[in-house]
Amino acid sequence: MTIARSSLLGNSLMLLGLVLDGCTHSPALPPASMNSPRTNPAYARVQPVPPPGGTPNLALPGHNPWRPTIAAREWKHIVIHHTATGNGSVESIHASHLKNKDKNGNPWLGIGYHFVIGNGDGMTDGAIEPTFRWRTQIQGAHAGSSNKDYNERGIGICLVGNFENSPPTPAQKRSVKLLVQTLRNEYRIPAGEVVGHKDIRAASTECPGRLFPMAEVAAGDFEPILGLDADGIPIVRIASTSGSKHP
Repeated sequence: MTIARSSLLGNSLMLLGLVLDGCTHSPALPPASMNSPRTNPAYARVQPVPPPGGTPNLALPGHNPWRPTIAAREWKHIVIHHTATGNGSVESIHASHLKNKDKNGNPWLGIGYHFVIGNGDGMTDGAIEPTFRWRTQIQGAHAGSSNKDYNERGIGICLVGNFENSPPTPAQKRSVKLLVQTLRNEYRIPAGEVVGHKDIRAASTECPGRLFPMAEVAAGDFEPILGLDADGIPIVRIASTSGSKHP
């Protein structure tokens, strides 16, 4: 029985896939050729290198699977968005944002958010995917506020869906709460600085929609994450004997 349980735990640990983020930190924006979600090598999901002597300690309290391997930007805010569409993915948003231009007529570098959370139509339901802006720790292009700080020091999180019509899926709600609380804990961001897009640009948008549970997401309790599964969904416990990786 002991051997069987050890084998189960070992197999479960082997199945955990972590996303390791990292490029070079520079105030300069990367060229557009670097920004394709699938051609940029920074987008590859890779297994962590075990420390000498064995398996990495995935249960380390406060583990942050999205922590960049470069010096982090001085983040002060988290800005929540929705796509206002029924489907979407990092790739589709990236392609759409490449068509946008700034006030000087220059094309955007691509997707303006730092993270995207899928709804099952275009991305796995509840999957969290960091974009090139997070991997390179550069400012976002998502706030549209007169206060530039929300782009320069604000982490943009976009959930696929239209939350004017229906709320986030249960998987999305769980994932955004885990992501927000992990980022708040990592960068000491107070709950009051977790805002919806409409809170900083109220005159022109209802984003992320009236059915998004902003207060619950902003003030939720911190829950340590063990890692991410192969689809980018946070894992908070090892697989049980019933085979479920999630509570």
